[in-house]
Formats: sequence, C-alpha cells, structure tokens
Amino acid sequence: MKGDYQELVDEISALLAVPATLENRDFGLIAFAHDSGSEFDETTLDPVRTRSILTRKSTPAVRSWFEGFGIARATGPVRIPAAPDAGVFRDRICLPVRHRGIVLGYVWLLDASPGPTAAQLAAAMEVTARIGTLLADEERAGADLSREFRAALTAEHDWHYDMAVSALRTALGGAGTDALHAVVCVTPWTATEAPSSRSLPGAAALCTVSWGAGGGARAWQLGAGGSGGSRTVFLDADAGGAGAPGSGRTGRTGTPGGGAGRAGRPRSGGSEGSEGFVDPDDTGQALAVLVRLRSADALAPAVTAADRLRAMTGAGAATAGVAAPRRGLAGLNTAWLEATSAARAARAEPRLGPVAEWAVIGPYRMLTALPADTARDPAVRELLDRSHGELARTAEVFLDNAGQAGRTAAALGIHRQTLYYRLSRVERLTGLDLAEGEDRLLLHMALKAARL
Repeated sequence: MKGDYQELVDEISALLAVPATLENRDFGLIAFAHDSGSEFDETTLDPVRTRSILTRKSTPAVRSWFEGFGIARATGPVRIPAAPDAGVFRDRICLPVRHRGIVLGYVWLLDASPGPTAAQLAAAMEVTARIGTLLADEERAGADLSREFRAALTAEHDWHYDMAVSALRTALGGAGTDALHAVVCVTPWTATEAPSSRSLPGAAALCTVSWGAGGGARAWQLGAGGSGGSRTVFLDADAGGAGAPGSGRTGRTGTPGGGAGRAGRPRSGGSEGSEGFVDPDDTGQALAVLVRLRSADALAPAVTAADRLRAMTGAGAATAGVAAPRRGLAGLNTAWLEATSAARAARAEPRLGPVAEWAVIGPYRMLTALPADTARDPAVRELLDRSHGELARTAEVFLDNAGQAGRTAAALGIHRQTLYYRLSRVERLTGLDLAEGEDRLLLHMALKAARL
C-alpha cells in the first residue's frame, strides 16, 4: 500500500515539476518526492517541511495554522503564502485528498513563479482522487472497530478484558501499540446511529454502549490487567444504588460499584433560587470514542470530537467527558471510568460542562467512585428533600466559598443575617456543626454527591 502512495506522489511531483508530500488528515507523513527537474535550494527544506519529513508529523501549531486557510473544507487547490516567522519559507499549494466528500489527507506542493498551470493542477487533482480511494480502502479495512472497542469496554472478567484489548490492539495495527489516545464519553447518545470513525477526525474507534437501559443494573467487570483483580461498575443507579446494603452490588476486591453510573442532573425546583436533586433519566445509550492525540498537553482533538458529537445528538442536555491521555491501550478500562465520571460531573455541575476533562473535575474524581447512596447519608437525608432545596443550595454555596459569609451572601444576593438564619436551620435539620471541619466535609461531599 505504501508503494502505491509513493508512486502517486511521484506522479504528481513529475507532473508539476515541484516537490510534493502526502500527509493524512492528521498531518502524519505518508510519502514525499523531490522532482529531479525542479529547482532545489536551502529553502526547499524549510523548518516545517524538514520536521514533517524527519519526524513524519507536524506540530499542533503548524497544523492549526494551515487549517486556518480552510484546507479541510476545500474541494480544490488552496494557495498558502510563505510565513518565515512560522518556519514556512516557501509558498505552498495544498491539494485536498477527498473521497465521497470526506477529506482524508493533503498533498503539499512547494509553489514557485510562475507555478503550475490550472490544467496541471486539474490533472494533479485527478491523481489525488486516486489517492483518496486508496486511503478510503485502507480506512475501511480497519474502520469499523466498534465490536472490538465495545468488547474491551464491557468485558466481564479479567481474561475477557485482556483478550478484548488484544483484539482491539491488533485491529488498530500500529496505531494501537504505543500511540497516544484519549477516551471520550458522550451521554445521552440520542442520535439514530453512531457516526463512522472516518467522518470524525482523529477517531481511532467508537461504539455505542448501553447506559442504564431497561431500568435494571448493568454491571461491567473491567479488568485491571490481570494482577489487580477487577472492578464492577454499575451503569444505572436505581433504587438503593450500586453497592447499597443488601443489594449484592459491590465490586470485587472490595471496590464499590458506581464509578461509571448514570449521569445525574440538577433540576430547578422549590422556591425561587433553589435546586432540587433528582434521579437521572433513563438515557439508554452512551457513545464511547477513542481519539488519537498528537501531544499529551493538547486535548483539543478529543474536545473537538466531543463537541461535534454532542451537536449530532440534537439534545442540549448531552454532556461529554474526556479521560486523561494515555499511550497505548493498557489502561483502557481506567480511561473509560474517567471519561464516564467526567461526563457525569459535567451534567451534575454546569460550570464544568458541557464537555469536562477528567483532570479538571476536582472532587468529582472521588465522588463518582462512591456508592450511589452516599448522598443519602442519614445526617443530610432530610436536607436533600425537595422542600428544602433553598437551604441545600445555601449550604453548598457557603461551603464552596470556604465558609466566608460575605462572599456567600453576595453570591446568593441575600443579607448576611438571612444567610446566618438559613445556616442555623441547616444545622438543626442535619445535626451537624458548621464550625467543625469534619461536619463541613461530610455535608459538602453529600451535597456534591447528590448531584450525581
């Protein structure tokens, strides 16, 4: 296959008498050619071109700069001027490689004066169409990895998980061995069908996953690589919750279920300015995506994919979570737990969403791993009744502001005396002393957990 690409790039280079390179849509180098009849000087290998050839990839900044010229939307040649400050010493011509309307890559030409004629460029575009067919065939051969991906996410035992990850790694080929990925969870997934990984830039695999369908507990045994046992994760927290006493739903090795439970959502209710805490809707499906990254410091491809997928659901309530980046697939189970936890946090706490990264959800990283009935601690059960929504919100804002009365009163738009009165009622309802650190911690955790 690589020889076919090289022959086609050589054909374009000879046709136009200019150097040419072929990159995939993620700016990974596939092939390059220097035409023997073209002028060659030190500017032919400017820093951007040199890096692309030597490292077989471009930096996120370079990619963003070129994409700013609309190459991902173009259907014909795009001329891009030199920018020495950006390391681009020569004008370029980009020939988008498309197949059935989807951009799969780019052919890059070094422009010159007078440059290729319109007829030459038209002939080169015909060659890019043949390249597009090859790229599409190659992607199609490994594009539908939903079965392998789903199997890895829903494996019930350690050995099932190990086998599923091995199958997914084989299906991904070199991309799954040591490549950098981030797992994304979008919920609820209400689109009629999952998109193709070909239509989602950067997606290596995706699949839909049952999420609380049917009202019964759906437990996942996510293996921990064979040595650390496994963990049971319950995707719907119905009455009693995962890990509730007598439910028989705690994970093996003493780890309670619930780490990837359904996303809860706050809902307005009660008196003005109050919030009630309610059980989540039975959403049915979540979408899991494995997104390729160029750098561990740049999660933009995963966030962009999450935004596009949320738009496809047509539901403003959809949220998404992005796991911490990982190299290879060894930690896929943990990454999925992180992604689902971040999606739950985004739904529970609007300021985190609608797309939340695991790294920034703060206390929800711990709270999403707790049993679902944690919010119903006896001390706070009455406070969490809908009739006390205003008091619950007051207590939460007070604790969010580290117990500073002035900031809390300003945030709530009330007088300090009103705040003190409400807090005294909270203490009477809960039996907790808000002057005690441990009592504050219990109340704060319970209020946050109730959102889940």
